[in-house]
Amino acid sequence: YEEDPSVKLVILKGQGRAFCAGGDVSAVVRDIRLGKWRLSSDFMSEEYKLNYVMATYSKPQVSIMNGIVMGGGAGVCIHGRFRVATENTVFAMPETAIGLFPDVGASYFLSRLSGFFGEYVGLTGARLDGAEMLACGLATHFVPSTSLTALEADLCRVGSSDPTFASTILDAYT
Repeated sequence: YEEDPSVKLVILKGQGRAFCAGGDVSAVVRDIRLGKWRLSSDFMSEEYKLNYVMATYSKPQVSIMNGIVMGGGAGVCIHGRFRVATENTVFAMPETAIGLFPDVGASYFLSRLSGFFGEYVGLTGARLDGAEMLACGLATHFVPSTSLTALEADLCRVGSSDPTFASTILDAYT
C-alpha cells in the first residue's frame, strides 16, 4: 500500500472487544516443549518485521484502539503516528508479569513517556485505560466509541497523504 497512490492513509482496528490481545504465549511455550521452537522463532521474527514496517511507514496510520491492546497488539499500533483510545481501551504489556521483558519495540516507546510512566508500565505490566493512555502519551487522541463509525468514514474520505488532514479530522472528534 505504501507505493499505491490511491491509498492515502491506513486505518488499523480490531473486531469485537479487542484491537489485539497479543501473541499466544501458551502456544509458544507448548511449541518449545515439543521441540518445535522454530515455529515460535519464525512467528516472532515476522512480528518484529511488521513492527518495523509500521514504525517506518511513510503514509499516515490511524490505530483505533477500541478494546484490548496488549503485548503484540501494542507493537502493531503504537509505532504509528495517530493512536486513538476510547473508553473501552485497555492497554498492558502483560509479558512482564511472567518475567519476560516488554517486547515489540516497547523499550523504545515506553522509554519516551514522561516521568516514570514507561518504567512503571514496563516493569509491572499494569493495565491502563484510554484516558490514562492519552495522559501519558501512548494515545494521541481520545474519541468516544459511539463516534468511531463517523470518524472512520471521514478518514476514508481523506484525499491526501499529508498527515495534517488526518490530524484535523481526528482533532474534530476529540
